[in-house]
Amino acid sequence: MTMIRLSKVMLTGGIAALCLLIGYNNIVDYGSNMMFVQHVLSMDTTFPDNAVRTSRAVSDPRLQSNAYMIIILAELAIGLACLAGTMKMMFALNAPTATFNKAKNIAVLGLSAGVAFLLMAFLVVGGEWFQMWQSQMWNGQEAAFRLVASIGLILIFVSLKDTNED
Repeated sequence: MTMIRLSKVMLTGGIAALCLLIGYNNIVDYGSNMMFVQHVLSMDTTFPDNAVRTSRAVSDPRLQSNAYMIIILAELAIGLACLAGTMKMMFALNAPTATFNKAKNIAVLGLSAGVAFLLMAFLVVGGEWFQMWQSQMWNGQEAAFRLVASIGLILIFVSLKDTNED
């Protein structure tokens, strides 16, 4: 077992734990985090003269709730995929290089899904479509970017092919 392999397992496991915890927190503290979704989708805290608010704002509580449920399910699915990838890599720690490289596929899928989901949901849809960046209180772009960057860097590291060092 190399330290590089173990590092890939630990970092992917960390992202699994983070995404599962975020999903869990969103379920346990449903009301607080639902407020975030409601404000972003209704665009009620964007600039007063926002020209796109009338055509984009979503104020229907059912649609807002559905959007929030999709977010929670995505967070949990990403966490579970990263957990499955972590376990698969862990079981292949001492395996030949080709076997370990193949064992990373689920982890790469989970990490890729994490980057894609956060990028699309919070930076593209929330940030630009619903113009979350205009809100002083309900702007999650900075937190989303930290997650995209962290998961993206780990994705690059995990994706690197291991060499015949074992």
